[in-house]
Amino acid sequence: MSITLVGIDLAKNIFQIHGVDEHGKPVLRRRVSRSKLLETIVRLPACRIVLEACGGAHYWARRFMAMGHQVQMIAPKFVKPFVKSQKNDCNDAEAIVEAASRPTMRYVAINGIEQQDIQCMHRIRSLLMRDRIAQINQIRGLLAEYGIVIAQSPLQVQRHLPEIIADTTTELTDFTRGMVCDMYERLKQLDEQIVRYDNKIRQIHRASAQCQRLEKIRGVGPMIATAIVAAAGEARAFKNGRQFAAWLGLTPRQHSSGNRQRLFGITKRGNSYLRMLLVHGARAVVQQAPNRHDALSRWINELRSRRGMNIAVVALANKTARTIWVLLAKEQDYALA
Repeated sequence: MSITLVGIDLAKNIFQIHGVDEHGKPVLRRRVSRSKLLETIVRLPACRIVLEACGGAHYWARRFMAMGHQVQMIAPKFVKPFVKSQKNDCNDAEAIVEAASRPTMRYVAINGIEQQDIQCMHRIRSLLMRDRIAQINQIRGLLAEYGIVIAQSPLQVQRHLPEIIADTTTELTDFTRGMVCDMYERLKQLDEQIVRYDNKIRQIHRASAQCQRLEKIRGVGPMIATAIVAAAGEARAFKNGRQFAAWLGLTPRQHSSGNRQRLFGITKRGNSYLRMLLVHGARAVVQQAPNRHDALSRWINELRSRRGMNIAVVALANKTARTIWVLLAKEQDYALA
C-alpha cells in the first residue's frame, strides 16, 4: 500500500483514518477503535501523519513518532474550511489531509512529557486559584446577608473570618456558623495546595536553564518562565518574535483592504493563560517605571503619557514576548539595558 499522508480524526473511542498516496488519491478509509489504533498505525509504512490539535493529540503524536512516522498537528480552525458538505468523522479526516497538503499550512508544536508535566501543574494551580476566588466570594456574599461585610481582599477575609466565627453578638446562628467554619477550612486547604504548587514551580524553575535565562527579563518570574517553556519551548517553530507575539494574541487585530489599513485592539488569540501572565507581569513593570530612569522605563513612561496605562501594559507585554522569543530561539542571554 503506497501511503504518503494520513489524516486521523481523533475521538474518545472511535477514530477515522484517511490516507492518500503521493498523487493525493485516497487509498485508505477506515474506522478503528481506540484499542486497535496503535495496531493499525504500526502496520503502515513510514509516512506523514497529521492530527487535529485537540485533547489527547500530544499523546498520540508521541506514540506515532516512536513508531518512526513524521507527525504534525493542525489547529482545528485551520481544518474547518476544508470540510466538504456535511460534518462527520469521514469528512473531518479527509479535511485534515486536504489542509495538510497546503504548502503554507501552519502546525502546532508537539509537547514532550516534561512540557506536559509542567502544563498539567499550571492548569491544576489555575483551577485552585479559581476555586479559591469562588470560595472567598461565596463567604463574603453569604455573610453580607447577615449584615457582616468583609473587604474584597483575600487577606482581609482570612484575617477577619476567625473573629467573625467566634463573635456571638452577630445574627449568625449556630447552624450557619458551622457552615461558615466548613468554608473557612476549605479556604485554608486551598491556600495550602496553592502554596505547594508554587513551591513545585520554583523547583522546576531553578532546575531549568531556559527558565533561568528568561527570569532576567523585567516582569518575568518563575510562573511566566515555566509556563512559556512548557507551552513554547521550541521557539524556532516561529519565524520571528512578531509571530510569537501574534501566537499569544498580543498583536493588533486587522481588517484592512486596499490602501486602507484598519487596526483595532489585540486579537486575543492563542493561549489566554500565557497572555494573562505576561500582561500581569507587564503591569507590575509599568507601575514601577515612574521611579526608574533606565531606557525601558523612559520608553514606558513616554508611552503611558501619550496612550494611557492599559495600552502601555499591553505594548510592554508584546515587547516582552518578542524578547522571550529571541532568548529561546537564539539561546542568547538577556543584556540589561
